[in-house]
Amino acid sequence: MKLLVLSYKVGWQPSPGQYVTYGGFPMQMETISSLFEQTTVTLLIRAGAAPGGTQPIYGNNINIFPLPEPSGSDLRRKLALLAWLPRYLPQLWREIAHADAVHAPVPGDIGFLGLLIALFQRKPLFVRHCGTWGDPITLADKLLLWLLEKIAGGRNVVLATGGAELPPSAKNSHIRWIFSTTMTQAEIASIRPAAPWDGRSTLRLVTVGRVTHEKNMAAILEALPAVCEKIPNLHLDILGDGEALPALQHLAAKLQLSNLVTFHGNVNHTRVLEILSQSHLFVFPTRTKEGFPKAVLEALACGLPVIATRVSVIPQLLNNGSGRLLDDTSAPGVAEAVLQISSNPAHMANMGRLARDVAQGYTLEAWGAAIGEHLQKAWNIK
Repeated sequence: MKLLVLSYKVGWQPSPGQYVTYGGFPMQMETISSLFEQTTVTLLIRAGAAPGGTQPIYGNNINIFPLPEPSGSDLRRKLALLAWLPRYLPQLWREIAHADAVHAPVPGDIGFLGLLIALFQRKPLFVRHCGTWGDPITLADKLLLWLLEKIAGGRNVVLATGGAELPPSAKNSHIRWIFSTTMTQAEIASIRPAAPWDGRSTLRLVTVGRVTHEKNMAAILEALPAVCEKIPNLHLDILGDGEALPALQHLAAKLQLSNLVTFHGNVNHTRVLEILSQSHLFVFPTRTKEGFPKAVLEALACGLPVIATRVSVIPQLLNNGSGRLLDDTSAPGVAEAVLQISSNPAHMANMGRLARDVAQGYTLEAWGAAIGEHLQKAWNIK
């Protein structure tokens, strides 16, 4: 069976025939491609040199269908897409026609466009909602949610990234939760767990994610002075890039914390795990609802106690005692949580051991098996 993945993912072509992108997308494409005879992945190619932290896309008999990325964002992106469509819509139409089935990760304009074409061509459809399910903000979000609740069932498999006791949709029981991960069983087993903090050496805090205002990394910086009053030997590593990074760096300088904070920018998956394994405590005071935060799972796999917001699937991930949930995501709330956990290094070490136990249940093998089971039932594939 030939699968076409209509990805919204941006990538780069550093040399002929080689394509790279960032995040966990390459690992997930390898897993999905193992379910099919051939997989073609649509990739929006961005001009210029690839940034740091990118990885090649690989998998079982996997091909890349490159398309130039429409320029701009927000309204400019929509206008650019109108100019982009007459030239590249026929190519998308042909690729979908040649495929036996279509996978559309959404939200994203290319995924949504491909979803509509696949429905028109009556192709078996696998939609994976990778954003925050059930929290539509824009008109496009509301339209997408309405459409997915209408089409799910039969040959249309719809999975929502996240997790909760109740199913994603009260209107359509065919929509199911799916977790998200970037790690294989072997990789988790090979990770050198973080050494527990001994209560005397430098306490190393770490956070990972796209640097946006909604991720609330500023609260971690603003919490550091209060933490330093009790724990003078302290360091914070911030991994990620985004539009709020300059403001965050300015805040660190303003608070005179530059010597206590390292901004790493985008780094690849291997380096993320290395830095996590050299840390003591993962802090994630996000103020957005999240889908399934892979960074939290990676921290747990590295044996780190986690301080995180009570959103999405995070309460389920931490319910065995591997972390603490934040009801107060302000700087005082973050500072209080850090000081409370670090006040008992022995208990902190036990939290780290429990964290590793959680991660064992969220591997790429389990993720692929769950997807394969849904597709086998709907499409009768083997």
